[in-house]
Amino acid sequence: MSAHQGSFLSNRSALVTPERSEYTAPDGLLPRHTISIVVATYDRPADLRNCLQCLVNQQTTHPVEIIVVDNHPVSGLTPPVVAEFPGVVLVCEPRQGLAYARNAGFIASRGDIVVTTDDDVLAPPDWLESLVAPFADEEVMVVTGNTLPLALETEAQRLFEAYGGLGRGSQFRKVGREWFRSFRRQAVPTWRLGATANAAFRATIFGHPEIGLMDEALGPGMPSGVGEDTYLFYKVLKAGFSMVYEPAAVVLHKHRREMAALRRQLYDYSKGHVAYHLTTWLRDGDIRALFHVFCLMPPWRVWQIIRLLINEVRGTNNYSLSLLLLEIRGNLAGAFALWRSRRRVAREGRSGSVCPPVKQNRAAEFESLLSAKATH
Repeated sequence: MSAHQGSFLSNRSALVTPERSEYTAPDGLLPRHTISIVVATYDRPADLRNCLQCLVNQQTTHPVEIIVVDNHPVSGLTPPVVAEFPGVVLVCEPRQGLAYARNAGFIASRGDIVVTTDDDVLAPPDWLESLVAPFADEEVMVVTGNTLPLALETEAQRLFEAYGGLGRGSQFRKVGREWFRSFRRQAVPTWRLGATANAAFRATIFGHPEIGLMDEALGPGMPSGVGEDTYLFYKVLKAGFSMVYEPAAVVLHKHRREMAALRRQLYDYSKGHVAYHLTTWLRDGDIRALFHVFCLMPPWRVWQIIRLLINEVRGTNNYSLSLLLLEIRGNLAGAFALWRSRRRVAREGRSGSVCPPVKQNRAAEFESLLSAKATH
């Protein structure tokens, strides 16, 4: 990790003053969970090394295992990095796609809480404790944290923040069934609740008949682009469970530096936005998604163009017309991209299910192994 990155981590409080929630169990102590941290990676050894260094330095009282899922094992770039960190588990998933990789990590995990982050993310030492604290509330099944930029040095990085970035503000939120049902004439905007670059789940949800694993037709590495996390959040809320956004759980994300990479990213985001909505209709019969895509999105895009042109005349524009038009192209490609993704999953197969009793037994085994290790 560079000196610049270390300084940025130590001074992150200057960027945001979160509304920290204080959870306490009846005896004044938080529950002691076993935690599995899943990091999916695709040939980014330098980023992965920095990420793992942050993860092994977490200041936590919980037993923790770290799982790295290599989503391109034929390259051979990931195993040497993992070998530098004793105890880190390496799982190989040759089927390309972030949802495939994350699901492989979920299946391999032994903790009763499963945490996800990305290889281009750096986590301060107190991150994990802040992220899992809301699980003291037994109603909570998912917690997401605040994802801030590691640096804003290039135009591409600044434009990504103008687009919306990955952070969701400094206000604590808890949502559930009522929030899910409150959207009468638009799709459920689960993208407002955070992302799996900074998230934690009760492991039991992956064996729940109404939730299960991530939909592998969605997400990076698939033609659909993104949407695997927003659809997982959707399923959790639809099943009647609660989610928390905990702004005190801060990580720093390495935004793309080059404009070409940003353009690809925003195009994928726009495809995935439509793919997510169509998935809620195809799999869940949620007609709100159709109303959103065909009735709300077109006039909203027209208004965005008009507003951008007005701001350009006023000299107050902080975004790019070419990027906005690229987003619209991505929206138009979303349905076909989802069709291609579903065909690919039909060829390559879906990952197996997770059985909750097995997860509980493995969590107990994990706890005993870590306890034995601590006594040596």
